[in-house]
Amino acid sequence: MLLWVPWALLALLLPTLLAPGEARHGGGLPAQNSSRPALLRLSDHLLADYKKGVRPVRDWRKPTTVSIDVIVYAILNVDEKNQVLTTYIWYRQFWTDEFLQWNPEDFDNITKLSIPTDSIWVPDILINEFVDVGKSPYIPYVYVRHDGEVQNYKPLQVVTACSLDIYNFPFDVQNCSLTFTSWLHTIQDINISLLRLPETVKSDRSVFMNQGEWELLGVLTQFQEFSIESSHHYAEMKFYVVIRRRPLFYAVSLLLPSIFLMVMDIVGFYLPPDSGERVSFKITLLLGYSVFLIIVSDTLPATAIGTPLIGKTLSWGRARCGRGTGPPLPLPPVCVPHSHPAPGCTGVYFIVCMALLVISLAETILIVRLVHKQDLQRPVPAWLRHLVLERIALLLCLGEQSASRRPPATSQAAKMDDCSDMGNHCSHWAGPQDLEKTPRGRGSPPPPPREASLAMRGLLQELTSIRHFLEKRDESREVARDWLRVGSLLDRLLFRIYLLAVLAYSVTLVTLWSIWQYS
Repeated sequence: MLLWVPWALLALLLPTLLAPGEARHGGGLPAQNSSRPALLRLSDHLLADYKKGVRPVRDWRKPTTVSIDVIVYAILNVDEKNQVLTTYIWYRQFWTDEFLQWNPEDFDNITKLSIPTDSIWVPDILINEFVDVGKSPYIPYVYVRHDGEVQNYKPLQVVTACSLDIYNFPFDVQNCSLTFTSWLHTIQDINISLLRLPETVKSDRSVFMNQGEWELLGVLTQFQEFSIESSHHYAEMKFYVVIRRRPLFYAVSLLLPSIFLMVMDIVGFYLPPDSGERVSFKITLLLGYSVFLIIVSDTLPATAIGTPLIGKTLSWGRARCGRGTGPPLPLPPVCVPHSHPAPGCTGVYFIVCMALLVISLAETILIVRLVHKQDLQRPVPAWLRHLVLERIALLLCLGEQSASRRPPATSQAAKMDDCSDMGNHCSHWAGPQDLEKTPRGRGSPPPPPREASLAMRGLLQELTSIRHFLEKRDESREVARDWLRVGSLLDRLLFRIYLLAVLAYSVTLVTLWSIWQYS
């Protein structure tokens, strides 16, 4: 009869001994510690035997899938010289921790709990392009759901290296990548997926600060698996941030002053070519343009591999992705430039404008040299007279120029006639010896006195000298007029050629700028 007493006592004490263990390992009844808050009991329950140094899976063969998402908040800085892009993003990553699960009914229906980030396992996912730590705020907590899903939300100031292409400044489009990958774990341990659909990520500008110099065209995504060694494969997720510069400020501060100076240079051709004011005017324009380039040199971006160009042709690109071996990413129509651009034309734009000003000045110097009056100026050569006063005048529809000029033979013939007349006239005034030898008729008057004859000879010599001086002056004036006509025709021809070159260059640039702006 006494044998059942120990068994009865054991049956009464056994539930009391097993209750704490069940509460610690199986969730227990909340009635055992009903006096403590549910959040404290849940936190103690989850972190009591938690080991944050071990990947939280019950089967080590199962990889931990981390879903990530990126929302671009602002473009803080684009450093073309150092090839660095600074952005501010909202970063989210979700993963399942199999050791952080509970039954909400046992803990006052709590389905979500915030716990310290330092107390749990966190995947070692970072950005490959990081070049600086930045000034990101520290978020010490993460959310954990009852099914084990961990939600890690944190803002990041990302300072990354980016190959910036400024050849078509200020109409440039930049494409910079943010590559998220696990630095240590292979794809067998940590896999990466996209939290949202790629189309949603691409068109999401809900929080982007769109008041700065850059506008966000889209965020493209691509997943790929790469390998460093044949036995080690890694997963990575790329986010391509495609941004475009707003060109209005640079067009007003850089392009318009240059255009105004070029217009003034064209207007300077209407100054008379035989005046020295045109040369000084164009030298002043060239000096002003040089000072303008010195001022804007600090505004133009510069890199170690080139200067800003405006003549680069955009084309649809295909971007190679990081260090992987996966297929290239087909980019949508957002005008992403190639990584190795061909030469094009803002640095070349200013250089061409200055070259046109120099050509204009050289043309002005040539024309002024042709029309400059000199005492010993040679007559216009026959070939140049034929080429300019006939062919070029006909080409420019200025036939009256050749018709209005006097042929050089006319003056020579007039000189010969005058000389013959002078000779006949002078023959009547012979010398004293001739007067003495000349027989006089019966009714002829007596010869003039000898002194009057000498005075008349001196007067005739003076008149002859004056005549020769006037003839030489008229001849030099005729030569100067011929050179002036040649210079005027050449000036008109070179002005039209210069004007056509400026118009063709302007139309080309406007066309390219329109394509870059609206493509």
